[in-house]
Amino acid sequence: MNDQNQQPKKSWQERQKERELESQRAERKRTAKKIGYSVLALAAVFALGWWYVSTSAPKGPDYSETVLILGREHVADGTIINSYNSNPPTSGPHYAQPANATFYSTELPDERVVHNLEHGHVWISYRPSVQEEVVKVLNGFAGGLVIVTPRAANDTDIALAAWGRLDKFDLSTPDINNYEGRIRDFIVRYQNKGPEKVSPALHR
Repeated sequence: MNDQNQQPKKSWQERQKERELESQRAERKRTAKKIGYSVLALAAVFALGWWYVSTSAPKGPDYSETVLILGREHVADGTIINSYNSNPPTSGPHYAQPANATFYSTELPDERVVHNLEHGHVWISYRPSVQEEVVKVLNGFAGGLVIVTPRAANDTDIALAAWGRLDKFDLSTPDINNYEGRIRDFIVRYQNKGPEKVSPALHR
């Protein structure tokens, strides 16, 4: 009786086939999980990209102007360049060593900061006479690819310079209700657009 209820033993080939089928099922499950994770990751990337564009895209009009590129040759430290074609300059001869991209409470030579512009930095310069509250706001933009300095030679309260681009304005201008937004838009549009792109970490 017991012999009749016993299942016949499976051959080695049958057991091997079952193991292969089980392995294939497990592999299909792993593949399905990988595809699922990939789809979720891709969706997250698209969502992050949409968020970045929607939050960092310029919000207002572009007030800047194109300035003719003068060149990018190096000159010895201490050399004074009188042939720049904008105030402040946006290209031209410059010192071999750029400045760290940060906030400065004292002026830097134009010839040094032009090298920063060559590296794709944005230079925010301000008249030393602007209010301290304005200086604090400008300080908040410094770092990464942005350098902020006072500059007595400015012919406006604030000047925004990038390689071959310039925007400048007085804080008393009637339509300057949101100068922070104007500065932010300029940075978004023109940072890292110089002929030499250098990691922001190198000039912090």
